Amino acid sequence: MLIEIKPSPGRGRGVFARTAIPKDTVIECAATLPLTPHEQELIAQTQVDDYLFAWSDPSDPQRDQAVVLGLLSMANHSETPNTAPRRLVSAQQMEWVTLRDIAAGEELTFRYRCELWFQPTDT
Repeated sequence: MLIEIKPSPGRGRGVFARTAIPKDTVIECAATLPLTPHEQELIAQTQVDDYLFAWSDPSDPQRDQAVVLGLLSMANHSETPNTAPRRLVSAQQMEWVTLRDIAAGEELTFRYRCELWFQPTDT
């Protein structure tokens, strides 16, 4: 396995590279669960709400958020990320790709692209 969950100083948990990972590597391809507006309202009352991803499916525009069933959901935010998620809407999957070479032991981050509900530890 390329990645693992470990404590991230000042951030709780995070995802880290177990080995060096080259640029443009697909770290994982995770299934998603696009949510109805009613499901979103229910989840908004739980901590799972902090882990939802924006989703846009032209065939079902009301399902504009999704749960991603993979380790990507545990990755921390960065304004200078080393990875990025890619939506595969027709397959209802989220691909997670490296933007540059990643060193073994380095934390994997992505830019959340939403209004942050916390104070970021980097800019």
